[in-house]
Amino acid sequence: MMSAARSAAASGETDRFGYPDSTTARGATTTTGAPAWGGGENEMGRPPRRAAGSRGRGLHGQLVQQLGQMIVSGDLGADRPLVPEEIGQRFEVSRTVVRESLRVLEAKGLVSARPNVGTRVRSVTDWNLLDPDIIEWRAFGPQRDDQRRELWELRAGIEPVAARLAAERCDEEVRARLSDMVDILRHALEQGDGLTFSRADAEFHALLLRAADNRMLEHLAGIVAAALQVSGGTDGPCRQPGEACLGHHRGILEAISAGEPDAAEAAARALLDPRSGEETAPGPDTVVPAPREH
Repeated sequence: MMSAARSAAASGETDRFGYPDSTTARGATTTTGAPAWGGGENEMGRPPRRAAGSRGRGLHGQLVQQLGQMIVSGDLGADRPLVPEEIGQRFEVSRTVVRESLRVLEAKGLVSARPNVGTRVRSVTDWNLLDPDIIEWRAFGPQRDDQRRELWELRAGIEPVAARLAAERCDEEVRARLSDMVDILRHALEQGDGLTFSRADAEFHALLLRAADNRMLEHLAGIVAAALQVSGGTDGPCRQPGEACLGHHRGILEAISAGEPDAAEAAARALLDPRSGEETAPGPDTVVPAPREH
């Protein structure tokens, strides 16, 4: 007859994030090489970098946020064992919350879980670096300069191509929405409304990728939106929204509307060119905006 543990392992993935037997002493080491989470000097006992909620709601979303930040920041290094019972005790959450949170982190490539081995932190080479949460966590952690430079280079590689394709394929509905975003940018600039300018800017660039009528490029819209949130100051990618920045966006729209692929690509490159004046490539001295609340 199968034991209870073997039955759980065979029945599904719940056991992959399994708890030790109830006879295990509270606070004791439960996995070889895994120190208890309690204790004053243990790095696991540090408070999280920020206690804001994540994109999920409630305890589950908060735990994903906290563990994700600790992994990405290096507080929980690669190959570090994560014992569910210790996580539950450390953050005072239920087994269900811990299991669901670890599943989310596993889907992002941050942890791996195997029966009879347990859950461990994975190397950065295994992370889904295009996941919007990981983009944000890296941008506000020790890797922020690398993250923002890599995002800038990614945008420079895909947005000019998207603009060229949009000039060839963009339908009237998307073109009208791009025009609306330029109008909102202009109005926000006149009113000195940096927040509205930033939001319209993010929407413009997401629409640009959708206008290319390429599903793979469209799939990157969320990544570009995340990049815009972390690539500059609180007003968005334009360091200081102004007429030059608005003019670049207007130039892209006009080229797309005129069906001129070369001009559209050139306009998109000009917007992202570090020498264009306002929208400058991020560097070590660029101020990182405060983390977003979700």
